[in-house]
Amino acid sequence: MLWDTSLAVINLLAPNRPANRVVPAGHPGFNGEWPEYVPPKEGDSRCSCPALNAMANHGILPHSGRNITFKELNATIRTTYNFSPSFCYFVPNYAAQMLSRDYSTDTFDLSDLDVHNGIEHDASLTREDVAFQPDQGKPSPRLVKELLECGTGPNGDLTPADLSRISGKRRTESRVGNGQFSLSTFHKLFGSSNSSTLLTIFGGRKDDLIPFLTEERIPDGWQSRIRHPFGLTLTEFNSTVLPVEFGIKEELPWNGKPKKTKSA
Repeated sequence: MLWDTSLAVINLLAPNRPANRVVPAGHPGFNGEWPEYVPPKEGDSRCSCPALNAMANHGILPHSGRNITFKELNATIRTTYNFSPSFCYFVPNYAAQMLSRDYSTDTFDLSDLDVHNGIEHDASLTREDVAFQPDQGKPSPRLVKELLECGTGPNGDLTPADLSRISGKRRTESRVGNGQFSLSTFHKLFGSSNSSTLLTIFGGRKDDLIPFLTEERIPDGWQSRIRHPFGLTLTEFNSTVLPVEFGIKEELPWNGKPKKTKSA
């Protein structure tokens, strides 16, 4: 955390990267030129995280989604989405510990990350609960559509209040409709962290989020909205995550009757 806080302070003092030069030269996405998008094929491994799936679909990670090193994940997340070095170490290292693997030497498949209540959790905004959708590698069209249509910002863009509202609705429906529902405080914060990347890295912009969430494809010409030289730190990220989480209210949907989720 000291490392992360130091990077956050430097980001405040150092000039931002140009908007069209966030991805470093020599890396996929430089100048907004992303490798060809190829949807996953039968036998390819995908997980509940759209950001990682998109990287595999563009070949930034192995397209198969298999035999990925944790160090490789660290490096590619950094250059693709401009997360800070501290952030990019924390998440893969947590995943390695979750899977009881060695960060420095072991590999994983994307689907390995979907250990229930590890990183994957109930009441996701893009996936049906695992009780209804055992394969978490594909987004739920129903949930993605609802998420994209809830924006109240300019051009239908998402705001923190929108994410709090749709998360509260989703948690309520999941709690009522899923007899196996569980969501700890840790996973509530993790869920709000996942959704908050839509506000930070994508700026909440609906036009960019449509291909990202529906196809798990990075839009042509896109660059991360985080332009800090040392990327998005955990310290800065929390300033978005906590208001989203604290704004969530679990209550019956507006029609007064929760819907029971079905398998996608």
